[in-house]
Amino acid sequence: MSEQLDRLLLIMATLRHPQTGCEWDRAQRFETIVPHTIEEAYEVADAVARGDPDEIRDELGDLLFQVVFQARIAEEAGQFVFDDVARSIADKLEARHPHIFADDEHPGEARDERWEALKAAERAHKGAQSAMDGVAKALPALLRAEKLQKRAAREGFDWPDTEGPTAKLAEEISELSEAMPDKQLQEAGDLLFAAVNLVRAHGIKAEEALRAANDKFERRYRAMEQLAGGTFASLSLDEQEALWQRVKQTEG
Repeated sequence: MSEQLDRLLLIMATLRHPQTGCEWDRAQRFETIVPHTIEEAYEVADAVARGDPDEIRDELGDLLFQVVFQARIAEEAGQFVFDDVARSIADKLEARHPHIFADDEHPGEARDERWEALKAAERAHKGAQSAMDGVAKALPALLRAEKLQKRAAREGFDWPDTEGPTAKLAEEISELSEAMPDKQLQEAGDLLFAAVNLVRAHGIKAEEALRAANDKFERRYRAMEQLAGGTFASLSLDEQEALWQRVKQTEG
């Protein structure tokens, strides 16, 4: 184990010391740390998107601290230690790459098919009863929808082309427009789920597509604000739309 990792583990133990540690750190549990872990993972993604190596390094450090924190809580409860976490992922990676770490011949099927088959075998070994088992509920909703759909597709429950999901999306748009207020949440969810299915049928990752759309909208909105010179909110909708079209033409 590296010197700096040993140092980090010691810092964590010091922060959690029952008498002399940090009051906030001592009070934390698995459940209270999870939101911070998720936030740090997103901050790593943001640093990668910005292409800043220094930020990537720092954010990866913050994420590693979350792993160390969770492992320390488990160690104090007599459940497992940090070495067990590292051993678990090391064992998993070796098992998922038998053609690299064992004597198996390189399999003929595609990488994604091989990877999913190995993961399915792992889930079965853990007692999974459904193809849906193991899709984490804490995933972002778009990503979870895509994973659920892909699991179903591997069982044959999927449209063969884009025509089916296109028609389904049109159907869900109509149902939302006609829904009573108490049914609108459900119909809105069905609409979004259908949109993910159509995007997936085109071979596009919904989470990445929406992230790109968010970035584009933010960029264009900021450009409109700049063109308006601080008066954007006071403009009429037609005037705002004219600025929107101007920004679009500039980008085009």
